[in-house]
Amino acid sequence: MKRNVLLLVCGLLLATSATSQEKKLFNETPQQKEKRLAWWTNDRFGMFIHWGLYALPARHEWVKTREQIPDSVYQQYFDYFNPDLYNPREWARKAKEAGMKYAVITTKHHDGFCLFDSRFTDYKATNTPIKKDLIKEWVDAFRAEGLKIGFYYSLIDWHHPDFTIDRSHPLRPKNEADYAVLNKNRDMGKYRTYLSNQVKELLTNYGKVDILWLDFSYPGKFGKDHNDWNSVELIKMVRKLQPGVIVNDRLDLKEYADGGDFVTPEQYKVTAWPTENGQRVPWETCQTFSGSWGYYRDETTWKNVKQLLVLLIESVSKGGNVLLNVGPTARGKFDNRANTALSGMGAWMELNGRAIYGCTQAPDQYTRPDNTLLTYNPVTKRLYVHLLDYPLQNFTLPGYKGKIKYAQFLHDGSEIRFSAPVGHGYKTGGLAENDLNLSLPVLKPDVEIPVIELMLAD
Repeated sequence: MKRNVLLLVCGLLLATSATSQEKKLFNETPQQKEKRLAWWTNDRFGMFIHWGLYALPARHEWVKTREQIPDSVYQQYFDYFNPDLYNPREWARKAKEAGMKYAVITTKHHDGFCLFDSRFTDYKATNTPIKKDLIKEWVDAFRAEGLKIGFYYSLIDWHHPDFTIDRSHPLRPKNEADYAVLNKNRDMGKYRTYLSNQVKELLTNYGKVDILWLDFSYPGKFGKDHNDWNSVELIKMVRKLQPGVIVNDRLDLKEYADGGDFVTPEQYKVTAWPTENGQRVPWETCQTFSGSWGYYRDETTWKNVKQLLVLLIESVSKGGNVLLNVGPTARGKFDNRANTALSGMGAWMELNGRAIYGCTQAPDQYTRPDNTLLTYNPVTKRLYVHLLDYPLQNFTLPGYKGKIKYAQFLHDGSEIRFSAPVGHGYKTGGLAENDLNLSLPVLKPDVEIPVIELMLAD
């Protein structure tokens, strides 16, 4: 009897699991989704831009809540926001020269300030000394450079009078009992209407939008989840207005298989291609040059060019994208440290972009040699070996005998000779029978990370 009950319970759990896996919001096949995401999967590398009033205090984009700054004090940043050196054409050129293919900008961050000319608020750039719709200029500039465009929009709003005070709000109380008092006259229903209206503006006033980045949900006590945003209706509106748009995964709609198009690990490298229900899923890691998204004048933990390149290569080697962030200054310029990093990445991408664009995780039959990363282009059937630590003259490809037809350095297209082991003992360097030995120059090529391009045998 107990065994039968146990089997019944297990069966119900499996049935429930299967139902939840199949729960969907849209009638889109996996093939249709793959086609919709094809450009993004191919391009691999984008620019994130966090810009707003927080560029003036210049000490992190969460400064308002970190320091619990009231509206009356934060207002000074609105009054003095005047990015007179703002030139989005220059930003777009820098992104393109760095090898980036798309860009996402904060139209509104958590402080509620809008870079676009919204009909539903006065808290926007057109009412500051700059008196411009900064998003319109940005869209035009990035499109002119052939870059896809994306809008970040914060679901959170620390300025809106109806957004209820929660655990991340600048006005959060020390005592939990005080939340009810502080929220007595706040109405999330009104805020949901405001949120929906602004998202609708962004998706109707600026032409085709390639990516919508909604940020973020934090369920639990004194947090907010999909109910607070009316997420189901919101994403339905988004897909109706922009059928081809790609939407991230931060609406708290995990119960639906299509509640987001890609997952967004933030500020860390994944150990393996992320999966859900045993299936690999599209993913993109969003990362900063330093420890802050917004301009932080005194922040010092800036990554060097090699670290950034390894981040990009390793992400692609596990089937993912990188969205790398720049936080412009209050006058509208990129920080010189960001310019240096972008320039360094661009120099490498100019010569080695073929090992990134259109590439993904290598098939399992290709073993990754020590101190390398592999990327693979399934269309051209070329395998790329990224040499993170440049070896001595002899470089072993374990088990590659009969698998490659030709080898060359990608940066200059120069041939690399290879051979299978002959004989045994010290003369072969311990190579196994199915290994290949590549003869590399003693001097490391003048690129940050040399890449070997392998033309694979049929």
